Amino acid sequence: MELAGLRDEGLRSEIERELQKIQEELSGRETLAMLSGEYDRDDAILAIHAGAGGTDSQDWAQMLQRMYLRWAEASGFRTEILDLSEGEEAGIKSATIAVDGEYAYGYLRAEKGVHRLVRLSPFDSAHRRHTSFALIEVLPQVETDQELSIPPGDIKVDVFRSSAPGGQNVQKNATAIRVTHLPTGIVVSCQNERSQTQNRENAMRVLRARLLELRRAQQEAEMSRIKGDFVKAEWGSQIRSYVLHPYQLVKDHRTGFETGNTTAVLDGAIGEFIESYLRQSLGGAGVHSAREGTNGGRGDAPH
Repeated sequence: MELAGLRDEGLRSEIERELQKIQEELSGRETLAMLSGEYDRDDAILAIHAGAGGTDSQDWAQMLQRMYLRWAEASGFRTEILDLSEGEEAGIKSATIAVDGEYAYGYLRAEKGVHRLVRLSPFDSAHRRHTSFALIEVLPQVETDQELSIPPGDIKVDVFRSSAPGGQNVQKNATAIRVTHLPTGIVVSCQNERSQTQNRENAMRVLRARLLELRRAQQEAEMSRIKGDFVKAEWGSQIRSYVLHPYQLVKDHRTGFETGNTTAVLDGAIGEFIESYLRQSLGGAGVHSAREGTNGGRGDAPH
């Protein structure tokens, strides 16, 4: 019997509530299946790097920073900017952001890669169309991995004064920290806090995350080499394009998912892009166009 044909309003409402509960439970289990990776439940570190293109790319990096901060806020994640390098004229050269909350890494790993923007440049006096690139790195924050212990002798710590755009020093005291991991050559800087101790702690958080990612990449490369299908990841192969001129479109090149609502996306509505990627990573069917009512949340996150 169809629900619409039920004359007993009380019974129909009860059945509708039960159906909604079943749908929510199925959605929760589906999400858990998509977020079942080794580090998916962990906090994340999101790093944004402006690519070639000067001021336009630095402005694009700042637009992405705003997009991710808005998405995180709408999704209930906590964020902290660990390090920020501002551009000479506008935008940012790079930013490192801690995103804390259950499954932060699981969701954000969908964003790792090169993001491409096409628009009429606000920095070009002739108002010509420019293409800008920015690289997004996503690293899991793992505090309890005993294999990631870092001997004091493996690091070199330099202290310097924080700087503002243009290179001006903004503090009389040296509180910014640069940590170099001697065995790998990885360098991490943090200068957003006024406390040298806090900047050092943040730098070590980022260093641990980068070492973990390096270890995972080495393991994956070795497994791929053994299987004979190793392909080196190179800068320049974008995962997503954001076109603001001559038409409006955001398209993910991995899944085919796209939407013409560029304003909503840049305001943080990237939930469906993330979900589409996660579904594809499980071998599910890709979604190729945005539905009405797109929001900036992370979808049905497991509790």
